[in-house]
Amino acid sequence: MDILENPWVGTGLDESVLAGAPWPSTDAAAPEALLARCPVAAETPLLALSGFGPEVLAKDERARMGLGSFKALGAAYVIAQEALATGTEDLSRALSGRTYVTASAGNHGLSVAAGARVFGAAAEVHIADTVPEGFADRLRAKGARVVRSGADYEAGMEAAQQAAHTEGAILLSDSSWPGYFDRPHRLMEGYLAMAAEITRQMPQPPTVILLQAGVGGLAGACAAFFRAAWGDAPRIVVVEPAAAPALAESIRAGRPVATTGPVSAMGRLDCKAPSLIALKGLARDADAFATITEDEAAAALPRLAARGAATSESGAAGVAALMQMDLPADARVLCILSEEAETA
Repeated sequence: MDILENPWVGTGLDESVLAGAPWPSTDAAAPEALLARCPVAAETPLLALSGFGPEVLAKDERARMGLGSFKALGAAYVIAQEALATGTEDLSRALSGRTYVTASAGNHGLSVAAGARVFGAAAEVHIADTVPEGFADRLRAKGARVVRSGADYEAGMEAAQQAAHTEGAILLSDSSWPGYFDRPHRLMEGYLAMAAEITRQMPQPPTVILLQAGVGGLAGACAAFFRAAWGDAPRIVVVEPAAAPALAESIRAGRPVATTGPVSAMGRLDCKAPSLIALKGLARDADAFATITEDEAAAALPRLAARGAATSESGAAGVAALMQMDLPADARVLCILSEEAETA
């Protein structure tokens, strides 16, 4: 594992390199109010994980709203807001005639598909050739039209943007770039419901927080909320695959950087370019950026499974980073089990 200390912490990157990106929201009131109206919403548990040295608490997102990951709080939240904004009495038909299109490595696509179905819209999800067919079947089961679009997430992103342009569909990405900020900003706001639950569940603030990142939406939203709730006391470390260190390399360069690298088994984190909103927040809020190898990620899986916390390499990334750290026994560590274990 390599760790890059963040020279921008507390101040952030120069605004001139961020193309007008907004700061991540820290107001959890709106997503929590909407969740309170959802019959399948429920608070997820905070698990105590023994055998890792210091005290470790893991937010367990593996069964969030029946979708198997924290992503249930993102795209579906945006779609629900847009359905309510129509003022339609029958919400099940509020978005009839609309199609939401996105690129996904899996979980974000499930959230788009599930949200679209609830409110009468259609969903089109572009996935890379490397995404398991089992995940494609889960997307289809939620009513999505699944399109294989190239070798990696970035190819799917290009295809989704093209579909939005040519088909009149609504692009709902979990990333952001110049000129595309509104929906991803609201999507990240949805993740604050999870962060707010954590602050209520923890008896005292953690000393170390480990947040896995792909484009950075989860990490950016949580880091902003935790800084607002707990101040500068926790050390916040963002964890990425060594094969996709987009945030770390952007911090190193002092500007957004697109990276290249091999395909990672940390599929939901295998994103080669950062979300600008997430990068803006994390440059201010994260103390350090860690990159972990494929072997380091895989090593965490049997230890978590033995403790009844089976997850994927992506879901275990924070714990994998912890296993490479020499933390004192009195540390209090917060990790996130971001998704359920993968199936073929």
